[in-house]
Amino acid sequence: MNGKKDYYELLGVNRNASEEEIKKAYRKLALQYHPDRNPGDKPAEENFKLVSEAYQVLSDPQKRAQYDQFGHAAFGDTGPFAGGFDFTAGFEDIFGDIFGEFFGGGTGRRRSRGRGEDLRYNLTLSFEEAVSGTEKKIKIPRHGPCETCHGSGAKPGTAPQTCPTCRGRGQINFQQGFFSVSRTCNQCHGQGTVIKEACASCGGAGRVRKLHTLSVRIPAGVDTGSRLKLRGEGETGPAGGSPGDLYVVIQVEPHPIFVRDNLDIVCEVPISFVQAALGAEIDVPTLDGKVKMKIPAGTQTGKVFRMKGKGVKDVQGYHQGDQHVRVTVETPAHLTGRQKELLKEFAALGGEDVNPLTKGFFDKMKELFG
Repeated sequence: MNGKKDYYELLGVNRNASEEEIKKAYRKLALQYHPDRNPGDKPAEENFKLVSEAYQVLSDPQKRAQYDQFGHAAFGDTGPFAGGFDFTAGFEDIFGDIFGEFFGGGTGRRRSRGRGEDLRYNLTLSFEEAVSGTEKKIKIPRHGPCETCHGSGAKPGTAPQTCPTCRGRGQINFQQGFFSVSRTCNQCHGQGTVIKEACASCGGAGRVRKLHTLSVRIPAGVDTGSRLKLRGEGETGPAGGSPGDLYVVIQVEPHPIFVRDNLDIVCEVPISFVQAALGAEIDVPTLDGKVKMKIPAGTQTGKVFRMKGKGVKDVQGYHQGDQHVRVTVETPAHLTGRQKELLKEFAALGGEDVNPLTKGFFDKMKELFG
């Protein structure tokens, strides 16, 4: 490769190549011609500069458009991009991969102290606790700062020392060709300090596993699947890092009478044949206790009555659902002889006039089947 060869030909891609195709082609050639893989090979170093120049142009949409229009003239003394190229600018993603293959590490700076892991706790509540809210004490097994060394990891009376390999930087620098790169220090693992004498209680980790008791306030209106975030109550970070968070995930036990539907409450109430036929006033259970509800005469099984504002409040307390009461007319069972006679007499006297639904159903059957 030499001279002002077409940039697309340098990278071995067509003029309609996507950004990903251009990046992939450049990465392959950059690895092939990199000076560290070809020490003392001037042609390889020159080729590396050429493919880097081609990539810098074709990876930039504005420069690529100018190149497609004006060719190499766009980067001459009077072109819109006059001034040459910076072979070390704009290639962090590419070079990071390359250097990772060469040296087993990236080009980042000193590693920050790690954040602790987030934890999850599954909490089971009764139906009433979820609806009304409550406060629960939970026990969480997690790491906490070692009380012996106060989280330093060093034996009491001693302290972590500056890493002699990286001199506290956490990174080791290398000069590779015309690039200066760095990798995480193998001795201190990016922390910048080393422990000569480890704490006997935590083995130098700076933290120990304990059982922590927490008081958790459960707001009214939570439901199965609700998650409560307790910031900073997760695992303690290693080497004195910040703690993670604790997520309390709610599971609500079923209720013997009520079924929850978002903010609404649904319950089924049985009524007698006489109550349904003549109408009545019955006691209905709600979240706040029993209330009176009127049943109109002629009520049929499956009829749903709405009790506004008797549902669940949302966790913000802005809205409250309703209660829906579905009545079921109970058919008499274990009748006495006299009761059977009265029902037969009732049927004979009433006929179709008192059973309009039955009459309508059989009329439709006649229309369908004759």
